[in-house]
Amino acid sequence: MSERKEILISGFGGQGVVRLGQILSLASVYQGTYATMLISHGTETRGGYVRSQVVISDAPVDSPIVENPDYFCALSKAAYNRFNNLVKNGTIIYDPGYVERDNNLTAKHISVNAREIAANELGKEIFANIIVLGVLGNLMSDILDKKNIFKAMLERISRFQEENKKALEIGYDLA
Repeated sequence: MSERKEILISGFGGQGVVRLGQILSLASVYQGTYATMLISHGTETRGGYVRSQVVISDAPVDSPIVENPDYFCALSKAAYNRFNNLVKNGTIIYDPGYVERDNNLTAKHISVNAREIAANELGKEIFANIIVLGVLGNLMSDILDKKNIFKAMLERISRFQEENKKALEIGYDLA
């Protein structure tokens, strides 16, 4: 990798937005690259606004702020509407169960029915974020090895590891 990659993940509290940022950052460290992660959220405990900003680079990161995301995972309609204008040449991953796509945007869009797939394949919607992680991981395979994402995921998530392994594989297969 010869440049910085910016990843923005946003949704509402309880969707695993922060956990995804942690997993990507840790996977980057395992990869031997530099990473920063910033989080911001509303004052609500659950259901409020949450955002993770991750920057991955093969050189020290000069600014942890995501200004032009290469990848934007929009896990809620509010997140999509708030941040889609930042994505100029990147890719937006969104769940059509939450988000209505703006066809006027020039960014590439990837629709992933993560919530529906998680409920049907794994019995719980809580695995939707890991399905999205699998899609994102596949798209970022040129900079992050799947084994490092897998290792970081298992380190950051202690519960439901078998279901999360399956969710990650489902996501990789969807991309």
